[in-house]
Amino acid sequence: MKFKRSERIVFITEYLSRRPNERIPLSVFVNKFSQAKSSISEDLRIIKAVFEEESIGRIETTHGAQGGVTFIPHISYEKATKIVNQFKQEISETKRILPGGYLYLSDIVGNSSLMAKFGDLIATMYDDKKIDAIVTIATKGIPMAHAVASKLNVPVAVIRKDNKITEGSTVSVNYVSGSTRKIETMILAKRTLEEGSRVLVIDDFLRAGGSINGVITLMEEFKATVVGVSVLVESKDTPGNRRYKDYTSIVKVSKIDEYNETFVVEEGNCLEYFRKG
Repeated sequence: MKFKRSERIVFITEYLSRRPNERIPLSVFVNKFSQAKSSISEDLRIIKAVFEEESIGRIETTHGAQGGVTFIPHISYEKATKIVNQFKQEISETKRILPGGYLYLSDIVGNSSLMAKFGDLIATMYDDKKIDAIVTIATKGIPMAHAVASKLNVPVAVIRKDNKITEGSTVSVNYVSGSTRKIETMILAKRTLEEGSRVLVIDDFLRAGGSINGVITLMEEFKATVVGVSVLVESKDTPGNRRYKDYTSIVKVSKIDEYNETFVVEEGNCLEYFRKG
């Protein structure tokens, strides 16, 4: 069957989009369409131009015997700003305040469309960090962790607070909760994360920083390098003793008034990356 160029472009676009950050040999498309490499290369040039124009991502090609093509999701400052503004609007709804100054975020992390956008945003910020795995804490951080992992094409390691027989051998550490000042435990299965991995930590809410401190301590047991920490919401009212200072947040909240159910929302520091770049 002979394919038209438009048909080849549709197929290649879909194929690459489902395999971000994976080098695909050109021979895959050459054999599929029975076309010369020069024709496939021209198809890729068209796709590359559209992806860059629409702020979808980058198409990178390598030559030689090991040559291939890689799709790297990457959004623009303008698109990142729209995502942050949409989130600010979503989170500014009333009656989100929970006892203790926390925010109700279950509907946000359950919004698959919004999570996919956060995945694009965070993956763009960390696409040059050579990340081996995403690490998060059960349970609310899991949807965003998977959204980012799907863009970076890496596995997700989920830290839990209770031991499960289905996890096999585990590593655990004790840490001091930043909000309650109680001693708590974090557990991660040994098979979940390879020793020496470069990891990006994802969480939903950063308050005093006790949980993140615990994650970093647990990563030391795996001899893993924490190359970044990114959170959905950061509280400005309780900075606490945050061990990891170079984190990114999508929005910041402050002046949380439980009695009147009011709080102030502003953009997080994530857009600083896009302004610089």
